Amino acid sequence: MPRILSIDYGLKRTGLAVTDPLQIIATGLTTVETPKLINFLKEYFKKETVELFIIGEPKNLDDSDTHATPLVKQFILLLQKEFPLIPIKLIDERFTSKMASRAMIDMGMKKKERRNKGLIDEIAATMMLQEYLERNTK
Repeated sequence: MPRILSIDYGLKRTGLAVTDPLQIIATGLTTVETPKLINFLKEYFKKETVELFIIGEPKNLDDSDTHATPLVKQFILLLQKEFPLIPIKLIDERFTSKMASRAMIDMGMKKKERRNKGLIDEIAATMMLQEYLERNTK
């Protein structure tokens, strides 16, 4: 069964998470420097089949766009061009970075480890994907 891939897109870094082949569990994949993201995905797709992209949609508390929303929309156009057969679903990413930071504290990670912004992005992508799985599977 193909995987679902979650993307926490950022200008510098992008966090990625994937499901297991049975689409039960979300697991952090990695963090990639954003300029290298498309090439990373092309290489990943040589080894794994992905049937759906989940992308975090940046929104303010009042549902208005953030400064990052246009960047994500631009990235979605590029993703659709490069991988036209893989559908894209947007998921609210409000608070995911804060929740990821909180999860790192709860896991007992040291302050130095929690400063790793790449790890925060990967955990945020994992949390978005797990939320998607919980809402869309029974």
